Amino acid sequence: MTPSWRKPAGMFLILTLITVWAVLIASLSPWIGALPTLVQAVIYLVAGVIWIVPLKPLLLWMETGKWRV
Repeated sequence: MTPSWRKPAGMFLILTLITVWAVLIASLSPWIGALPTLVQAVIYLVAGVIWIVPLKPLLLWMETGKWRV
């Protein structure tokens, strides 16, 4: 049984996704910082959760080689 190349490639893609998302949110921080504190909290809460959405198909691809069930 040969190891799949999808797992290391998927791990690299996950790390890339997290890095790009963090840089994007950090680059928006001057504008977000000018907003009221409650609005900032909501924005950062949503931004902290929304990056997880693309992980489901990526993890599925890593395991099965297919993007959809």
